[in-house]
Amino acid sequence: MTKKGKSDFLRDHQYLLDTNIVIALFGEDISVQKHIARAKEIFIPSTVIGELFFGAFKSSRPKENATRIENFSVVSTILVCGVGTSREYGRIKHLLLKI
Repeated sequence: MTKKGKSDFLRDHQYLLDTNIVIALFGEDISVQKHIARAKEIFIPSTVIGELFFGAFKSSRPKENATRIENFSVVSTILVCGVGTSREYGRIKHLLLKI
C-alpha cells in the first residue's frame, strides 16, 4: 500500500455544499473555486437547491439565475429529491412571501 500525498488527499475530497458556499461559488470567490476544483464529487442537498431557487425568484434576474442553478445542478449530485421539487420549493416560498 502506498502513502498518499497531500495533493492526492485533496483530489479525493467529496464536498457537501450549503447555500452560502454555492452563493460564494456563483460570486466567483477564489478560495471556494480552488476547493471545488479539487473535488472528486460535489453533493448538494435538495433544500439548498430550493433556497437558491427562492433567491433566484426574488432577484432582479430570475430567469438567468434559475438557469444558472439548473446548469450547476446538472454537474452536481443532488441529495434526497430532484431539482424539480427543489424548484417548486423555491417558487412556493417566494409566493408565500408575497402574502
